[in-house]
Amino acid sequence: MRAEKYKRIVWLRHDLRTYDNPALFRAAKEQEGVLAVYFICREMLTNHVVAPVQVDFIRRHLLLLNNDLAELNIPLVVIYVDKTAEIVPHLQKLIKLYQVEELFLNAEYPLDEFNRDKQVSETLRAQGLVVKRFHDRVIIPPGMVRNGKGDPYKVFTAFKNNWIEQARVLPLQPLKKPAVQAAHSFIALTDQQINTLFKGIEQRDLFTLWPAGEKEASKRLKAFVKNHIEDYQTARDFPDQEGTSQLSPYLAVGSISPRQCIAAALQANQGEFDSGNAGITTWISELVWRDFYQHLVVDFPDVCKFNAMQKHTEAFPWRHDETLFQAWCNGETGIPIVDAAMLQLKATGWMHNRLRMVVAMFLTKNLQIDWRMGEHYFMTQLIDGDFAANNGGWQWSASTGTDAAPYFRIFNPVSQSQRFDADGAFIRRYLPALAKLPAKTIHNPPPTPGYPLPIVDLSTSRKETIALFGALKG
Repeated sequence: MRAEKYKRIVWLRHDLRTYDNPALFRAAKEQEGVLAVYFICREMLTNHVVAPVQVDFIRRHLLLLNNDLAELNIPLVVIYVDKTAEIVPHLQKLIKLYQVEELFLNAEYPLDEFNRDKQVSETLRAQGLVVKRFHDRVIIPPGMVRNGKGDPYKVFTAFKNNWIEQARVLPLQPLKKPAVQAAHSFIALTDQQINTLFKGIEQRDLFTLWPAGEKEASKRLKAFVKNHIEDYQTARDFPDQEGTSQLSPYLAVGSISPRQCIAAALQANQGEFDSGNAGITTWISELVWRDFYQHLVVDFPDVCKFNAMQKHTEAFPWRHDETLFQAWCNGETGIPIVDAAMLQLKATGWMHNRLRMVVAMFLTKNLQIDWRMGEHYFMTQLIDGDFAANNGGWQWSASTGTDAAPYFRIFNPVSQSQRFDADGAFIRRYLPALAKLPAKTIHNPPPTPGYPLPIVDLSTSRKETIALFGALKG
């Protein structure tokens, strides 16, 4: 008996949702039969350092997406492969078995992913398959935001101004749920079958902190817009407050899209991008930053090869001191706000954005440890790990990237703590040894039982780093 015919395959990756999914929406538009496929690739998970907590987040998303797609009569096929080279043969089998004519996918921008998709597309096109690629992880595709000379921007503010001018005339209304396809006899995967495919891959379940699914993502977006977005400009810097959207994990796996986010923000701000409520425009600016970093990995692919954006900074004499590095990783530096932030990362798979900058500058500017070590460690821990955003943030903090913080602007973690965690509530949450200290001393505590002394002198190390950067020829 011949298998049913599915005219189109949608290859899902970081787009685990049914709403506002360009590839899925357009594949399903003519209701001629759609098959969805997701590859669990061990090589991509290990070589690209996907945190165990994010692996589990993906698994839980697939369980829910399997049901959502089944309601649309779109079967989900989940396939485990060891290497990316195995993807094409598996697709070829599906294409032959189900008489597939077209492959739909949403673009991925880091260099390895881009090359993988290019190789797959070229191979299948040569065999007569139609391959259609859409832009999903950005609002404006890479290559579209250029300066007067046609070159990519290296400074965010100029990029943002151009981006906003283009975005004003774009249709930013999110796409609806795909059309229900004709009934089929395909037997959907069970939860056990999907879970089995993830066996052997390290996972860490934080489902109580981070429920999966596009419904949860949509719920969080609505709650943020209703309750917090107007105060975002000021509240976002205080780690003990619920001042951020905490949507980054859902954006990372694609259970919500940047377009859904910006559409909600614009609706709350009467359609204005850069005027109106300051909290909303600040959050929109953060969404533009996400686009900016995605554009950079396309325009400057060297950053995907462990290279600094600013070539001259490669001469900086970075340290590779494993003892100091492990003290930083474990939250044992003797600098309370740094340690509390690193313990938040360990406990929750997430870190407040202000604190990401604080701990990154401490590692690179005070300990003078190679930013690439910190970048890699973050990816082993983050539930919202995204190469472009993580690399961009680290290079900004280390003063090696595009639009980087000037090397002489170095956050003092103690003054940052005093300013943004004045009463020490965040520190007390993660450092019980300091819980009874008064606010006056908790940020820079005296010798305290159960808590280490500082591993570096902040003032001396700052001066040394500034001198070292100043000696580089830029």
